[in-house]
Amino acid sequence: MTKMQSDAHMHDDHVHHTHDGHDCRHAEDHRRHAAEALARAERICRERGLRLTPIRRQALEALHADHRPVGAYDLADRISPAGGRRLAPISIYRALDFLVEQGFVHRLSSKNAYIACLHGHGANEVVAFLICESCGGVDEDSSPAMKKAVAAIAENRQFSPSHQMVEIVGRCEHCRNAGS
Repeated sequence: MTKMQSDAHMHDDHVHHTHDGHDCRHAEDHRRHAAEALARAERICRERGLRLTPIRRQALEALHADHRPVGAYDLADRISPAGGRRLAPISIYRALDFLVEQGFVHRLSSKNAYIACLHGHGANEVVAFLICESCGGVDEDSSPAMKKAVAAIAENRQFSPSHQMVEIVGRCEHCRNAGS
């Protein structure tokens, strides 16, 4: 896992939604973060008077189990009962909509896929995703400097953002080093 080299870096627990097989040193950290995120989701649902239904919970668990963005149809295959009928796409999309609305999951527009959030961001927090086009790994990060820059852009255009996410596609450190 690589921390972004920035004075504005905010999260000491920066999470790399890693490249399977590239670096397994952080598997235990990921499991711990995932367990904490699931517990946080359950607590938040209780506090908000919402239900983390079985399908919502299964979808969230499956997204935490994968380190790469997962499409809705792949997710349906993963959580459908073995040997049974595949869950209806509408059920999966409803579960994903709920999980995104509550901030438990992010939708990556460029990939048309979803990834579990391990941080529990605030509603007005700007989140950046560094998406490796070689291995599919995703780094999630935010910083006060990025939030300030995005706010200035929106203010200059008299724009009121409802969702603040930046997707940056390129090659991660591991893939760049492997190609050297």
